[in-house]
Amino acid sequence: MTTSFVLLSDTHLPKRAKDLPAALWSDVDAADLVVHAGDWVDLATLDAVQARSRRFEGVRGNNDGPEFDDRLPLVARFAVEDLRFALVHETGAATGRERRMAAEYPDVDVLVFGHSHIPWDTVAPSGLRLLNPGSPTDRRRQPDFTWMRGTVTGADLTVALVRLPPPAR
Repeated sequence: MTTSFVLLSDTHLPKRAKDLPAALWSDVDAADLVVHAGDWVDLATLDAVQARSRRFEGVRGNNDGPEFDDRLPLVARFAVEDLRFALVHETGAATGRERRMAAEYPDVDVLVFGHSHIPWDTVAPSGLRLLNPGSPTDRRRQPDFTWMRGTVTGADLTVALVRLPPPAR
């Protein structure tokens, strides 16, 4: 069996944008699993993403207020096919991230995180894959708005970064 997924983070609605990009909503509607690594800011966005997701995994981030405390954990663990995932918002500094996260999550195959708004796809020496989808609404110093889509078949993980250029001015 193959499971399709979408990874997103740092949506910051409605502060950074009024809505998610239409292409991302299409991906959410088509995916078997939607994973959000925190910094929603708005409960209405959480409700909308959950309502449109076949399966949903999410955490809260540092910009999510106390209204998220009863809805989302700080860390989530889940399985997709034969892979073990962990989901968090923050992982600390980029320097040494693979080593630190491999030590913190020794029983995980894939760690999805957010916070930096910078897409990230690396593999630690331990084999832990680290993924950050960036942000679909707040690119900061990045050239494009981003999220990730992919598939899991058994223990095989395929991930692609989706880039959405900012509108022309």
